[in-house]
Amino acid sequence: MYTRKKGKKLVQSKKTEIDGIKFQSMLEAYMYKALKTAKLDSIYEGEEFILVEGFNFNVNCYERTTTKPMENRGHNKILPIKYTPDFVGDGFIIECKGRANESFPMRWKLFKKWIVINRPNVVLFKPQNQKDCDEVISILLKKC
Repeated sequence: MYTRKKGKKLVQSKKTEIDGIKFQSMLEAYMYKALKTAKLDSIYEGEEFILVEGFNFNVNCYERTTTKPMENRGHNKILPIKYTPDFVGDGFIIECKGRANESFPMRWKLFKKWIVINRPNVVLFKPQNQKDCDEVISILLKKC
């Protein structure tokens, strides 16, 4: 049985830089070049969305961590759940996702719910390969 090394990321992506912008993956860089070629304005990681507000957790909560024994970890501030999509443009949002990590599906669902409530007129895209990126550009050009 394969066990993951502690601290090792599940999904490895190759980082790259284009026009002074540091992209987290080659797929994001490809999408950037495609948007630029199509002359579609967008901002890379330019907008952060708060999906769930932070709050004060004023209840006793006994938990253990891998290194510490069971103890009361309640009565503290819980940070908000945030989401930063890859590209935000006029009327569209693009999240390039080749291989998702284990927390992505839940965060993506929360983001979709946020979109329905707060920006129902935006078009949401999640390309997973270069062919999908090309299709996104095609759809956006037809829409304009």
